[in-house]
Amino acid sequence: MILSMSTQIAVRLPDEMVAFLDRTVATGKASSRAALVASAVEREMRRQAAEQDAQVLRERGTADDLDDLVNWTVTHVGVED
Repeated sequence: MILSMSTQIAVRLPDEMVAFLDRTVATGKASSRAALVASAVEREMRRQAAEQDAQVLRERGTADDLDDLVNWTVTHVGVED
């Protein structure tokens, strides 16, 4: 959850969405309409960030500058029980 200053905004939503918000709050699954909307926006922010990460991996591949270190470690370092 993002903890920072908040700004009140007005948002128009279809009646079905408002009814869903109200049912969710009434059943205790969310503390308020605002909390549920904020949770949905945070989830969308994470989804978009993951999408951007996936795009970077598609463009650049999964190799990174630690691959050589990992390969060396696997062949040179033993673990004792």
